[in-house]
Amino acid sequence: MNIPESKFPRIVIIGGGFAGVNLVKSLANEKVQVVLLDKHNYHTFQPLLYQVSSSGLEPDSIAYPLRKIIKKNSNTFFRLAEVENIDAQKKEITTTIGTLSYDYLVIATGTKTNFFGNKSIEANSMPMKSIPQALNIRSLILQNFEKAAISSSEKDREAYLNFVIVGGGPTGVELAGAIAELKNHILPRDYRDLDSRTMQIHLLEGTDRVLSSMSEQASKKSEVFLKSLGVQVHTNVFVTDYDGKGVTTNSNLKLQTETLIWAAGVTGSLVNGLKAESMLEKTNRYVVNRFNQIAGYDSIFALGDIASMSTDEYPNGHPQVAQPAIQQGKLFGQNIMRIINKQSPKPFVYKDKGSMATIGRNKAVVDLKYYKFGGFFAWFIWMFIHLISLVGFRNRVIIFFNWSYNYINFDKAARLIIRPYKK
Repeated sequence: MNIPESKFPRIVIIGGGFAGVNLVKSLANEKVQVVLLDKHNYHTFQPLLYQVSSSGLEPDSIAYPLRKIIKKNSNTFFRLAEVENIDAQKKEITTTIGTLSYDYLVIATGTKTNFFGNKSIEANSMPMKSIPQALNIRSLILQNFEKAAISSSEKDREAYLNFVIVGGGPTGVELAGAIAELKNHILPRDYRDLDSRTMQIHLLEGTDRVLSSMSEQASKKSEVFLKSLGVQVHTNVFVTDYDGKGVTTNSNLKLQTETLIWAAGVTGSLVNGLKAESMLEKTNRYVVNRFNQIAGYDSIFALGDIASMSTDEYPNGHPQVAQPAIQQGKLFGQNIMRIINKQSPKPFVYKDKGSMATIGRNKAVVDLKYYKFGGFFAWFIWMFIHLISLVGFRNRVIIFFNWSYNYINFDKAARLIIRPYKK
């Protein structure tokens, strides 16, 4: 890998997500050698992926080069690679570009889409966990608009204009709202030869309410917001099959659609090599203690979504969202230096700053510890928090301009089929 030898301990970090990036920043110019590995050369701000999918933002506004993050860190190296195996005895990893030894290994690989073993759904639906996948969804939506415009068959036209989103969590709710805004503001202007009323958006949720991880108040408000935008919400409904044309569910509901977007769950993105008792089979997360140390290993750690840290408040591990990953990354940077210097590390305590989701223009819900609200003020707070959380000043400026332009003109400027998608 052309990593120079060093007299300092080598810390290898797998994954450039929220946990990995914050760990790298916290170790800047410490007396360690840091090697960051990722299969992409950029960090993705995943909370805004749905806006790329729905033509609201271009992908470069939610991505930031990993090499730019570390450019001032004299002790840090980046390599574009996928890790294939961990040899804990040799303290060595095998990657697509070679092998590398480590003194301390940190796994921050996050999650991937969980299809719950349904191969047909996996083969035919559209996941949204990465920028390439978000671009695929954007292209497919716009291509279906174009196909509907020239279709002579009413049945085919309806299938092209029928969008099914599976999963009523924040991702599904936000995407449903964004696609509804395409229907309400873009379709009537760009496709005047289509009747926008024929476009349908179905949101399917397996539990009894959307946003089940948030308060009941947030769930009720978000459902009201979705229905006001024209989204058809189906609760206690889960998909049993999708063949690329028809959706089959556990109920009498059957839908014909060319577009099924899968946002129904995630599973940990494990790395081969560690023993089975170090991970939870059900969720594919590594079992870690309060110092993020993986069970059964002295020098291997896990951070963020891939780590399951059981506490009194979170017996099943922390929620798989950005804040736990960010907070663990920052604290672990201090803890690994304490470990190296033979000092006691500090146990991780998650500070829940609240939850939020946006459903569309002037519509959002926010759950804080003592206060829960929705509407325009919640939407404004959602925008502000996401702006200041972005990596890079340029990205903040570009997204602020895009949001301002979209708000004033009821427009989504990124509706471009740059890379046509083929099923």
